[in-house]
Amino acid sequence: MVSAIASGQGKTTTTAALARKLVRLGKTVRIFKTGPDFIDPMILERACGFPVYSLDLWMVGQADSQAMLADAALSADVILIEGVMGLYDGNPSSADLARTFGVSVVAVLDASAMAQTVGAIALGLRDFGPVNLVGVIANRVASEGHAHMVAEAMRDIPLLGSLMRQEQVLPERHLGLVLPDEVSHIDALLDRMADQLSLDIEAWNALPLTTFSTPVESSVNRKAVGTPLQGKTIAIARDAAFAFLYPANLQVLAELGAALVFFSPLANETIPPQADALYLPGGYPELHAEALTQADQWLAAVRDAHAAGMPMWAECGGMMALTEGLTDQSGRHWPMAGLLRGQVVMQQRLAALGGQAWSSTEHATDHAFSLRGHTFHYSRFETTLIPIAHTHKQRDGAQGEAVYQHGNLKASYFHAYFPSDPAMTASLFLTEAR
Repeated sequence: MVSAIASGQGKTTTTAALARKLVRLGKTVRIFKTGPDFIDPMILERACGFPVYSLDLWMVGQADSQAMLADAALSADVILIEGVMGLYDGNPSSADLARTFGVSVVAVLDASAMAQTVGAIALGLRDFGPVNLVGVIANRVASEGHAHMVAEAMRDIPLLGSLMRQEQVLPERHLGLVLPDEVSHIDALLDRMADQLSLDIEAWNALPLTTFSTPVESSVNRKAVGTPLQGKTIAIARDAAFAFLYPANLQVLAELGAALVFFSPLANETIPPQADALYLPGGYPELHAEALTQADQWLAAVRDAHAAGMPMWAECGGMMALTEGLTDQSGRHWPMAGLLRGQVVMQQRLAALGGQAWSSTEHATDHAFSLRGHTFHYSRFETTLIPIAHTHKQRDGAQGEAVYQHGNLKASYFHAYFPSDPAMTASLFLTEAR
């Protein structure tokens, strides 16, 4: 596990540089991301060449997390797990995940404003939990002499490598890193980062191995549901405005029997004619509001599909694009599709962040559904619509995001992790009985 004392230490940069360096050394590298995240996995996928799935003891569950690790271990030479926030932050934390699966931890520590103190921080990170901290990678090192001072202070924790200060870094915006397709020469940048990562290969190769067994209970919930979406085709928006898609969500929809087709509202593409349902994931509609406003074919298609009763699930950015209008961070107002009464207003402060679950007994026979996921947004939805339900916050069970319905359209700021409840997932894409 690649972790740190906090966000902003360079975990993603270091994980990407390390993965690309190992790939160039002939290794097969698989990467996982701790907790809910969409953007970091896109960068890490470019670095290693494989889809990056989430691991999380609450949202994903221990059994499915273990099953994914065990499956990756069958073919990979190296598995990297990028942590979230600081090593011990959150419940469950990255440290909890590492201890649950016996995974060693490598700490990325920003050495730009210190030298020997890096050693003290490393000892504290190891002993507080404790965790099996097997090494440190010093980030933003100024020179070889600086790296040498850090190494001398490490005592019994090896300095596995160091990464020099970057003239060109992975750019960021309000929800995190910029999407990789928006970064010119992203692969050249990843190669440059790998070149600048000084790695002690002998020490790296001496790290302890971890064994993963496949849990017998994994995915039982999924298999019991069957294929209720058999014969259905789901159209999924996928472009820079609608980019926040868990690979596991797509996998579950396919396992439920659905055929998946993709299209781009930003390119003014209509909903594919064979579609029986629509999935609008989150993303950055606020950055592409002008293009969405001018996408007349897309707007006409989604309005017609809604009027015809097509089942639709729109989450976060997908919901924002279906409201009457959006005011961006510059104060400019843009009309949207108008299927949901109300206006979205971007704000400077974070509006909501954290794990949430949507429970329902609406379709249950012998159990209540609980679709898990998270929320993370900087906008507010000003509406007179009455929610059909609310999610509940993971931390304390308090009321979370509103879930709205208009016809066969359901929408929320809530980002759903479909594998957590395949039955409820399937219900989002089926026409409700009248």
